[in-house]
Formats: sequence, structure tokens, C-alpha cells
Amino acid sequence: STCACVEYYGKALESLIKHVKIMSIHGKMKHKRNKIFTAFRKLPGGILACTDVMARGIDIPEVHWVLQYDPPSSASAFVHRCGRTARIGNVGSALVFLLPMEESYVNFLAINQKCPMQEMKPQASVLDLLPKLKSLALADRAVFEKGMKAFVSYVQAYAKHECHLIFRMKDLDFASLARGFALLKMPKMPELRGKCFPDFTPVTVNTDCISFKDKNREKQRQKQLEQQR
Repeated sequence: STCACVEYYGKALESLIKHVKIMSIHGKMKHKRNKIFTAFRKLPGGILACTDVMARGIDIPEVHWVLQYDPPSSASAFVHRCGRTARIGNVGSALVFLLPMEESYVNFLAINQKCPMQEMKPQASVLDLLPKLKSLALADRAVFEKGMKAFVSYVQAYAKHECHLIFRMKDLDFASLARGFALLKMPKMPELRGKCFPDFTPVTVNTDCISFKDKNREKQRQKQLEQQR
């Protein structure tokens, strides 16, 4: 749903999936977008993490799956997203992830977009990859900061969803969401002010001490910290 989520999950997928080309694209890239899109089109296979900047007006041959981690804020964008697969007579699949409290979105799309959907049963055995993502965040401040920004942007985008009667902020489980983003601590943001999260356990590490793997970025950070001191 947001550029920050694409940045974070693109980075996460690179670490979790080996021997597969992972690329990321979103609206804030501007000058790099065409270059990334062209390079992805030429690949024999791969994964593209993207925002709705890729929902329409593009043609990538033989897309097998469109995975919609976030339901689009605009119902019409749902069909456009699905339309990236099964192009020109080809066969493809599209999947959207919904929380139990969001299931009425299925009926909404069936009526609003004439788009019937079938439930896909959860996989029986799923690897818990969150500890690895936490380790990545502890080892590199870039990953830690990307995760925090992604969480904040996700919550803000959720609050602006056009189907606000279905996607209700007051029903959102922030603790589970934070665990899903593999956060080390809860960020400070207006939407969380005054709330307690007994189901979320922050790390005991002082996150201010997490350094950037990029030596130049870390050098710049240390310089800024020195100036603040």
C-alpha cells in the first residue's frame, strides 16, 4: 500500500529467498522506475515488490501470481491488479490477504466490481521467519529503520482506506501487526498515543546503539549524534 512497505518487504525478501531475483518499484523512485521495469520484464523469472504504481498501464508477459498483501484503497484498483496476470489468454492467479474482520470486503468486491473470489485455505506448515527478520534489524540500522517506517506508513494508509466501514482502525491489532513487521519496539506515532500493548514484547537492546552496515551512513550518524551531544 505504501512506498515504505515496498522498501522494507523488498529488502526482507532479498534476505529470505535465495537464487531468485527480487526487485522493488514504487512511485518515489521516478527516474529509476523505467530502468527497473525494463530489467524485470527481461528476466526469465523473479519477484517484483511494488505499490499500485504497477496496477495498470503496464504489460509484463507470463505473470503467474499477483499477491496483494494489502487490499487496495480503491475497489477498481483490485481488478487492475489482478489483470497483471493471465494476460492475452494466459492463465494466472491472484491472491489477496484479508484479516477475519475484513472478510466482508469479499462481498463488497463481488457487488461493486462483479469480481467473485474463492477462499484459499491457509498452508498447513509455515516457517516462522520473523526471528530472522528481527536478527537482520538488530544487525543493520537500515533494516530496523525501514521496518519502523513501513509500520507507520501501513497504519496511516489503513486509516485512509475508502472502505472505512470494513477496514476500521479501532479493530486493528497493533501488537500483532508490529510482530508481523518484526519490529524491535513500538514506534512513537499519534495513532498509538495512550495505548498499551501487553501482547508485544520489545527487545531489551538499546536500539539507539544499532549501527548501519553501510560504513559511510554510520559515520554520518555518529557525527550527528556527536553534534547533538
